[in-house]
Amino acid sequence: MKTDSCPLCMVEQPNFIYQSNRLNLVRDFLQCTNCKLVFVPSRFHPSVAQQKDRYLEHNNDPSDSGYREFLSRLMEPLLPLLKEGDVGLDFGCGPGPALAEMLRESGYKVDLYDPLFQDNVWTWKNAYDFVACTETIEHFTQPASDFVLLDSVVKNGGVLGVMTSILYDEIVFEDWYYKLDPTHVSFYTPSTMEWISDHFNWTIKSTHKNLYFFVK
Repeated sequence: MKTDSCPLCMVEQPNFIYQSNRLNLVRDFLQCTNCKLVFVPSRFHPSVAQQKDRYLEHNNDPSDSGYREFLSRLMEPLLPLLKEGDVGLDFGCGPGPALAEMLRESGYKVDLYDPLFQDNVWTWKNAYDFVACTETIEHFTQPASDFVLLDSVVKNGGVLGVMTSILYDEIVFEDWYYKLDPTHVSFYTPSTMEWISDHFNWTIKSTHKNLYFFVK
């Protein structure tokens, strides 16, 4: 097996933990011995075109009540951390930026960024009071640089809210549904989130199931 460095902390010689061949999708899963990120090596990543096709299969209609309820899992604990007049960024908003619309309905100005659907690179020059990142970081092919970018757009004292399915200790990886999506290539344990917090000098403000709120 080819040796791969961790795409988050760059430590070499990760542990091999699993190979999947479900539905003819063969790919390896490795775990970093340092930050505990589980990741799919780059040689197994889908192309950009394949990623976009997969994302367009998702039902991200901002008017869909089920989708809005799903996003409210992040929005409801985020709102008490904000103040009137705060400006935010929906990072990885996808083809249907429902969360941004919900936050706007609550009185906040929200910009959009998504590398495939809202490639508004001008947002990188801004500093935001809050950044919402829902079901996005599992798609990061280069999480080291992606988290640097997130850090750059959050103001000092600002909030970063992240929602992803966390690989908790009680989860049996072989049975975990979250690894089946071919566009999911980075999987975060609680130890990974602690590493991210320490590395960027962020404070973990609160956690809920599959949610982390960091203060810069």
